[in-house]
Amino acid sequence: MEDEERPRKYPKLSNDEGQEGSEPTMTGAVESVPHEDAAQPTTQNDVATVANGTDDKPKDGQQAVDESKDDAPKVSKRQLKKLRRREQWDAQKEQRKTIRKEKTAAKKQRRREALNQARQEGGQEAVDRLLQTWQSNRQKFKQSTLLPITLVMDCGYDDLMLEKERISLSSQLTRSYSDNRGAPFRAHMVVSSFNKLLKERFDTTLAKSYNNWQGIRFMEEDFAHAAEQAKEWMKEPKGGQLAGMFANKTDATPEDGEIVYLSSDSPNTLTELKPYSTYIIGGLVDKNRHKAICYKTAVEKGIKTAKLPIGDYIQMASRQVLATNHVVEIMIRWLELGDWGEAFMKVIPRRKGGTLKDSERGSEDPSQEGDVVDADSDEEPGPGEREDEAAAPRTDP
Repeated sequence: MEDEERPRKYPKLSNDEGQEGSEPTMTGAVESVPHEDAAQPTTQNDVATVANGTDDKPKDGQQAVDESKDDAPKVSKRQLKKLRRREQWDAQKEQRKTIRKEKTAAKKQRRREALNQARQEGGQEAVDRLLQTWQSNRQKFKQSTLLPITLVMDCGYDDLMLEKERISLSSQLTRSYSDNRGAPFRAHMVVSSFNKLLKERFDTTLAKSYNNWQGIRFMEEDFAHAAEQAKEWMKEPKGGQLAGMFANKTDATPEDGEIVYLSSDSPNTLTELKPYSTYIIGGLVDKNRHKAICYKTAVEKGIKTAKLPIGDYIQMASRQVLATNHVVEIMIRWLELGDWGEAFMKVIPRRKGGTLKDSERGSEDPSQEGDVVDADSDEEPGPGEREDEAAAPRTDP
């Protein structure tokens, strides 16, 4: 009995006398396994296998499937709906093109019928009057004067935006171009740092429609390079006329121009736009995550900063932050009207509840100091301001 209750002895690992200091291995019901070759249980399935003394491990293929299921990104219902809408929109591209051709053909047919009717009723004289009316209407909407002033949209913040914010910015750039293109007095327009995911979106989803835009430049270099280039093209014979609000500044020279980066964090307030000057607008939609980043970027480059004087003219019922295209439109409106208050009221969306201050109060309201329109906006264009190719501005052939 004593022999049976005596504990088992540790067997020798080897007959080699040189391994006397090696670590022993316990023996059991199964054959002993050297320590360095023993498989350690690392997963729950391995632990169960060791405990049961079985070899029911999942097959390699099944394990790969399970891991792929765990690693697969989960798509929300909202994202699925967006993907379906985008697929449906892409699938209907040819259909939309056909509809546009049919509308163009129908318009030409109506014009021919109107000319025939005028010829039957009044002869060639009636036809000439009708053609003159059409020509005057066309000139009324297409007449635009280029001024020696440049607006630069700085898109160097591509890495700081989410995909939906980048989509919003592309829509805002499209609207900015459209507003400037159709304004009575338009400015030179540049999109700088156009070299990352934003450009990829314009090249793919928007089918490179920007290549047909006129009166706007796209460059991969940053806003500082664009501002230096602007000095040269505003000097050219076709660099712009001193008209509109610049009509009384005939003594202005290209050397008098300045470079200003618009930012609500600037201690300076912009009182007027000057000829031969370049104004930079931060192309950033970030939900206010990156505080004062446009201001810091301008200071690092040694460029003057300023803020639009919205607090001096407008009493707002909500946050005084507007989209990039709204900032552009406000400046274009000032070139036409020469009045900041009127420009703000024509551009600021009604949902923000902006009201014009009394002229006697001016900027004496301390609660409005520092609250200005800035391009670091989380606002998106209103309903109907889509970024797809069908909503892109119409360009001349």
